[in-house]
Amino acid sequence: MRLKDKVAIITGSAAGIGEAAAEIFVREGARVLLADRNGEGVAAVAERLGPNASALAADVSASADVKRMIETAVERFGRLDILANNAGYGIPGSVVDTDEDAWDALMAVNLKGVFLCSKYAIPVMAAQGGGTIVNTASNVATMGIFDRAAYCASKGGVAALTKAMALDHADQNIRVNCVAPGVTWSTYFDKMVATHPDPDAFKNKLKARSPIHRWAEPVEIANAILWLASDEASFATGSMLTVDGGMSSWCGAPR
Repeated sequence: MRLKDKVAIITGSAAGIGEAAAEIFVREGARVLLADRNGEGVAAVAERLGPNASALAADVSASADVKRMIETAVERFGRLDILANNAGYGIPGSVVDTDEDAWDALMAVNLKGVFLCSKYAIPVMAAQGGGTIVNTASNVATMGIFDRAAYCASKGGVAALTKAMALDHADQNIRVNCVAPGVTWSTYFDKMVATHPDPDAFKNKLKARSPIHRWAEPVEIANAILWLASDEASFATGSMLTVDGGMSSWCGAPR
């Protein structure tokens, strides 16, 4: 029960890493507000997890939604101890190939969403004496990959913002860290496999990105989020915990 009596918000929790984190947080004793643009999906997850999970349809790129999310957590549970900024997605393309509107939309979720959620959560945490924020960055924040310019830029921004917030709010007893996953199986890859002419070749290409020749399951990243959110990580702030099967240790990532 590493999160006993804690209250958490997890964004992007209708599937993937966010759903896995919500399940672990509830199991570890937290009361959790699950937020996602997919209202039906996140409601189904909350129902499955039981009375200590509550759902809210929210877009992290919209200030009004974020304010309502923070207010809802406090109204339902009385406080806010943990914010897991997990909402995000990727698109293919170099800077030449990436449409400007697609770039703006991705940045609004992946980077602005972290900014907005933290902006409105931090005053609540500070008023109650502290809290912790865990952002989902990526190993591409520091190494880059081919054909994902917007995604790499957004996650690099998340990593840098994590360090800035950790410094700005250390005196308020607020820890801010990020987890940096490698390739992690998600509904995003389910969709790509469904439309790929050679699904097995696609999967093998993903596996080849890691020296241990496999991708992560969402629970493996969620376990890292749990540690950063718990009191076991009480001396960690401004840190990036890389969980990528050794991918970032290579001299260069395969295409």
